[in-house]
Amino acid sequence: MDFHVSLSGRGDLAAQIYRQVRDAILDGRLRQGERLPPTRELARGLDVARNTVAVAYERLMADGFLVGRAGAGTFVCAPARVETGRRAPQGSGVRPRAVWRSIAPLAGRSAPAFDFTVGVPDLRLFPLETWRRLVARELRVRAAGYLPPEGHEGLRTAIARYFGISRSVRAAPDDVIVTQGAQQALDLIGRVMIEPGDCVAVEEPGYPPARRLFRSLGARVVSVPVDAEGVDVTAVPTAARLVYVTPSHQFPLGTPMSLARRTALLAWAARRDALVIEDDYDSEFRFEDRPLEPLQSLDRSGRVVYVGSFSKTLAPMLRLGFLVAPASLQPALRAAKQLTDWHSETTTQAALARFIDEGLLARHVRKATKEYAARRARIAGFLDDRLDLVPSAAGLHLCAKGEVDPAAAPEVAAEDLTTYYAGPAQRGVVLGYGGISLEHIDEGLRRLFAAGDRGRR
Repeated sequence: MDFHVSLSGRGDLAAQIYRQVRDAILDGRLRQGERLPPTRELARGLDVARNTVAVAYERLMADGFLVGRAGAGTFVCAPARVETGRRAPQGSGVRPRAVWRSIAPLAGRSAPAFDFTVGVPDLRLFPLETWRRLVARELRVRAAGYLPPEGHEGLRTAIARYFGISRSVRAAPDDVIVTQGAQQALDLIGRVMIEPGDCVAVEEPGYPPARRLFRSLGARVVSVPVDAEGVDVTAVPTAARLVYVTPSHQFPLGTPMSLARRTALLAWAARRDALVIEDDYDSEFRFEDRPLEPLQSLDRSGRVVYVGSFSKTLAPMLRLGFLVAPASLQPALRAAKQLTDWHSETTTQAALARFIDEGLLARHVRKATKEYAARRARIAGFLDDRLDLVPSAAGLHLCAKGEVDPAAAPEVAAEDLTTYYAGPAQRGVVLGYGGISLEHIDEGLRRLFAAGDRGRR
């Protein structure tokens, strides 16, 4: 393999080569059994005499770091006394902004026996063979270089048409910006709209990553209570520059925002010259009732940015979402997207455009909805006489209020409702049904409640 050596000055070059190869072996950059460049080749690359490299290699062999094999080359042979592995970086005085002391990446966890994780679709329902065919087709097309930051034109056209029909979103292709999931859409909006110290209103309970994101951008995040009709508009601070809501399927409670609250929120935003982010994260899966129109379709003054995602509908691995923005924000959002990552991955965008245009997304949603409806009904039936189930007509999870402790059953992955509150919290549990099969639901819930009952004794 190619190995980088940096030489300074002209003094004892063999010693410099020796130390750098030795250090690379000690900290794990060069691993046991890896082949080093021949002395002639490395000498030519470093512009030094071949004998200089040979002397360094001989010292490394004498110390047990390298071994020569006749006719094969020179290989790493770390001595048994050396514990390889990257050394901890040296400390420095460089520190992140203070806000990052309280924001950490979400910890990964092993797959539990009974997985009620929220926001996870069933990847077994994802039409992998069809998707592979579409991706392979796009890979055979000659690469077109960089895309515009707003994304693949075919995908933006497909999104505008599909969500115009399925969700009554009013959008032309030029209104759509393709993002790396909904989280990047929120980040772009925040970058464009938030000045340090600006007030941003979020639902309580609500989506923690959105709250943390706005804080990281310097916003003063204020919680606004949610009741049976949705966010309490009268409690939104008058200073709020931005209001983040999930009106179609409130996260995590699941209740839809009433039409009266929707119109009241839009009127408030117009009076206060504020922007509303409508996160429509999983409402494609609808099980009852006719859906209310999204805020974006009711908006007549350009106060709403509509955010959608394919992570729940199809698969998180695609990392594709989008936003639909008023014309006044589009140039800034495109610029922010370009500065962030230029544009989302090309092949996946093109494949998804065909997936939508060929009617495969609509077919997948219909199929998945039938499967999820059975799981949802099973969970609701189990919880009916145990907890206070929050009414919900769509989505990939159910919420129930009452005395339950998800942490008491380590083999069951379920979300504690209290984790979605920034202040005083309501006890309860949030149960996703995308990651658990129908036949495992009863046993998983039985273990969850049995563990809680043991903990209360």
